[in-house]
Amino acid sequence: MIMVAQLLLSLSILVAVHEMGHLLAAKYFGMRVEQFSIGFPPKIWSFTKGETEYAFSAIPLGGYVKISGMIDESLDTEAMKQEPQPWEFRSKPAWQRLIVMLGGIFVNVIVGIIIFIGITFAYGDTHLLKDEINKNGGYDVGDVGTSIGLQTGDKIIKINGHDYQYFDELTKPETLLSTGTYTVERNGEIKDINIPEDFIQKFNKKENLGSFVYYRFAPIVGDVEKGTIAAEAGLKVGDRIVEINGTRVTYFDEVRRLVTTDSTKTAVSFKVDRGGQVLSFDNKAFKDPKKHAIGFYPQSPKAFFEKAQYSIKYSFFESIPMGTQRAFSTLMVQIKAFGKVISGALSARKALSGPIGIAQAFGTEWEWERFWTLTGVLSLVLAFMNLLPIPALDGGHVAFLSYEIISRRKPSDKFLEAAQKVGMVFLLALMVFIFANDIIRLISQHWG
Repeated sequence: MIMVAQLLLSLSILVAVHEMGHLLAAKYFGMRVEQFSIGFPPKIWSFTKGETEYAFSAIPLGGYVKISGMIDESLDTEAMKQEPQPWEFRSKPAWQRLIVMLGGIFVNVIVGIIIFIGITFAYGDTHLLKDEINKNGGYDVGDVGTSIGLQTGDKIIKINGHDYQYFDELTKPETLLSTGTYTVERNGEIKDINIPEDFIQKFNKKENLGSFVYYRFAPIVGDVEKGTIAAEAGLKVGDRIVEINGTRVTYFDEVRRLVTTDSTKTAVSFKVDRGGQVLSFDNKAFKDPKKHAIGFYPQSPKAFFEKAQYSIKYSFFESIPMGTQRAFSTLMVQIKAFGKVISGALSARKALSGPIGIAQAFGTEWEWERFWTLTGVLSLVLAFMNLLPIPALDGGHVAFLSYEIISRRKPSDKFLEAAQKVGMVFLLALMVFIFANDIIRLISQHWG
């Protein structure tokens, strides 16, 4: 319910401001706006002010503005057979009609920028410093990182041949889409690890979240799970694991690897340092033969965070250029990803998400920073998608109006009607594909 509530609130905000952009531009040029609707019919509630009916409708996946004399999704061909009236869309100069069609796109871009400025001002930035992670033993590499050739203990020193400062730069969308390299230092040697062209799609899989790279930390007991080897052995908070099956260990990832690597083992031996005293625990049988684990959660590495964590707060005036730059970087990432889908470098089935996928991105807990970040991203995506030259989208109208302005020849109403029908069929087919894709993905997540 929290997922759905966040999705509906976000879409309602974005649809409202998008359609308001069309409405305000149309009214400014003296066009009659018959209806303004958030959601698609059937209508739930409405009121009329002046010449415009304002409505909330039942299907919350979009909205529309009905402008008199405009060939749109209503396909009101009877009205178009009448003589043009001065308040109608079709009676106005092409440049005015172009501004009206760009109004929603423009507002979505502005809203996206404002949201990113607000997030930057309200939350600032918190980073982990790359140099401190490398000093601390490099990175703990999961299955996703291993799949491209990274190894635990690698010190990632460059991205695409350039130095970087912060841990989160490794997984920024622009990095994952770059098809460049990670430069690593491994046992004193420098190696380049190629970033595959479709690498970003691995991060869209729920099971791969958190399995790329992570900072390393000491195997110090933070909490003990009941009914496990750790509980039976009497491990205490602050105990440090120093040896597993005769092998010295420094990091928690080494403990995990040594305990789980050999599936034939039925027991584990280990040593812990407790306040300078080394305690030995030999041949402790696993409680679950299928799950090899000692049974403790590691302690948060406070000393590491004190050195590695770097927080930045921005003033309001500093947030304006920073937030604007982030908004446009986000937009460029979406354009680049779309280009890879068109070229076939990324699978459309894996790259495209609909309402179910978007709702999952919001999560089951209401976190305002994540909510506004996703809303800002969606606002910019909505602007970009609406600019595509597809009939039935704003971009289709923009393309035909641009042709009219350049050629000084207006396409016939019959052509525009036919184009609108073709565009609507295409969009409906795309919506069916995306919904089906979401459902298939959801089923595969739960039932494999």
